[in-house]
Amino acid sequence: MLRILGKIQRIGVITEAAPTDLEPALTQIGARVKARVGELFAGSLAIRQVDAGSCNGCELEIQALANPYYGVERFGVHFVASPRHADMLLVTGPVSRHMEEALRRAYDCTPNPKLVLAVGECGATGGEFGVNYASCGAVANVIPVDGVVRGCPPTPLDLLRGILEAIDGAGVKPR
Repeated sequence: MLRILGKIQRIGVITEAAPTDLEPALTQIGARVKARVGELFAGSLAIRQVDAGSCNGCELEIQALANPYYGVERFGVHFVASPRHADMLLVTGPVSRHMEEALRRAYDCTPNPKLVLAVGECGATGGEFGVNYASCGAVANVIPVDGVVRGCPPTPLDLLRGILEAIDGAGVKPR
């Protein structure tokens, strides 16, 4: 144990610098998200993330939204554990046949008005898996989708843009 602590003390903390080129875009998009969430969702957008069969690449980027750099909660967006408390479902992966019914149930449990955002190439089109004996393909093949964020995996900034586009395009009435 002392050997490990000594090594940590000798080497120090090794991290890369936070990207500085994203800050203006993040601040601008975040301000727009915060304004729209404020007027349509009484200041707080609750998101339930559903993994319908993904490789977890999209989940890593979604988790990055909550890290100190992106800090999506400062824009009024937070993640919830139950679809019953959610305003939006964030669905990743091609919908596997085993997750098809669970995804439908999560959709049915989400109160109206609800938004659905398909994340990643797999969520948008079924990706390389397509429709086959084990996969239903795109999220839109199972439940109605309000927006799509493409990429494999999409960046946290792209996810934030997708959330904004889904809110703007869905025609949600203010609460």
